[in-house]
Amino acid sequence: MAEPATATEAAAPAVALLKDELDIVIPTIRNLDFLEMWRPFFQPYHLIIVQDGDPTKTIKVPEGFDYELYNRNDINRILGPKASCISFKDSACRCFGYMVSKKKYIYTIDDDCFVAKDPSGKAINALEQHIKNLLSPSTPFFFNTLYDPFREGADFVRGYPFSLREGVSTAVSHGLWLNIPDYDAPTQLVKPLERNTRYVDAVMTIPKGTLFPMCGMNLAFDRQLIGPAMYFGLMGDGQPIGRYDDMWAGWCIKVICDHLGLGVKTGLPYIYHSKASNPFVNLRKEYKGIYWQEEIIPFFQQAVLPKDCTSVQKCYIELAKQVKEKLSKVDPYFDKLADAMVTWIEAWDELNPTGAAVPNGKAK
Repeated sequence: MAEPATATEAAAPAVALLKDELDIVIPTIRNLDFLEMWRPFFQPYHLIIVQDGDPTKTIKVPEGFDYELYNRNDINRILGPKASCISFKDSACRCFGYMVSKKKYIYTIDDDCFVAKDPSGKAINALEQHIKNLLSPSTPFFFNTLYDPFREGADFVRGYPFSLREGVSTAVSHGLWLNIPDYDAPTQLVKPLERNTRYVDAVMTIPKGTLFPMCGMNLAFDRQLIGPAMYFGLMGDGQPIGRYDDMWAGWCIKVICDHLGLGVKTGLPYIYHSKASNPFVNLRKEYKGIYWQEEIIPFFQQAVLPKDCTSVQKCYIELAKQVKEKLSKVDPYFDKLADAMVTWIEAWDELNPTGAAVPNGKAK
């Protein structure tokens, strides 16, 4: 059985790559004691904590961390009427942190995630691996059978086109988890004791045209390249669905990355996911999504963005338009979600006025 690293094992001094260019975003409803384990890796960085639930509750953060904390009152004050696009009583509230950040990169992690150990017993610096993923190119247009050719000890295999070996900019690094798997409620119910103990030492680029179920608990991205599309949807309190926030964002960003010629990597790094959520509570949040995804996923598979969509914002507004046109017939909720997507972009551009034109990658 995989075990998390102890605080002592994680205490080796870490090299703080991109210290002044990256924010760590954490959504929470509780005291952030879990940061003690992450201290050697996170302390050099700036934290943005988004407090969900009761804004009068005081969240305690361990001493020595550089952070700013926003609760629902702050979100309402900063965004005014546009605050309606930020989910309440759902971890999707984290995307407010993406919006207020002024850094180039974002790493987001859940508060029930601890430092994992690799097979040799060494504590994994997840943040360092994410940064390495983001700083190396992706290869979405042709699959390399040695996975990521830019990792040490790997290269492009025989038959890989030389014209594609330069790769493209990496927009997203999707990390994985040991211990509690990221399952939906029906799978949780039939496999209550299953734990993920498989550590696969691999990173790969998700090919162009292929969607994936993005998990937000261990995720990093280039905010300048894809930030405006990292909207975790309208979920939670007052909405008919939950637990699809990160996956919605993942489907949107993948369509946009494919269009703009940007890359998405998945694999390393691992974190240790410590707490299984209640499958019966999850089922209540997910059950409509389990039906809807059979129409949502074909929608994204068939989505085509016009050539004049040359920025992330333009792509996202076009995607919102298509959601309204094609998914509203599935349920009126998607009409509301499409409106929230537009509101999100308007709020993003108000807080990030110079970020309106986001450069794209190399389309093929």
